[in-house]
Amino acid sequence: MSDLSVQGRAIALDADGYLVDLSDWNEAVAEALAEREGLALEEAHWEILHLLRRFYDRYQLSPANRPLVKYVATELGPQKGNSLHLNRLFKGTPAKLAAKLAGLPKPTNCL
Repeated sequence: MSDLSVQGRAIALDADGYLVDLSDWNEAVAEALAEREGLALEEAHWEILHLLRRFYDRYQLSPANRPLVKYVATELGPQKGNSLHLNRLFKGTPAKLAAKLAGLPKPTNCL
C-alpha cells in the first residue's frame, strides 16, 4: 500500500493504486490520481468518471471494457460509447484507468 497526498490528507492506495476507502474520493483526489498516471483530466474524462460513479452506485461493481463501452453508448450515445474514444481518453485501458480515477475498485475481470 502507498499514500497519495491531497490537500494535506493522506489517501491510502492499494498496491495497484486504487483507493482503499472509496469514500475518500472527490474531484481533487481524481486529479491527483490522474497526475500520477500522466493524464490531465478534461471535460470528456469527467463525463465518463461521473457516469462510472453512477454505474457503481447502481450496480455495486466496476464494469469491464465491453460493459463500459455499452453503458457509455447507452447513456451518452455511440459517438462517445465506443472503444476508440474511450481508449484515447484513458490511455488504452479504459475500464481499469477510468475506475481508478473515479475512485472505484479495479474491475474484477481485468488483469
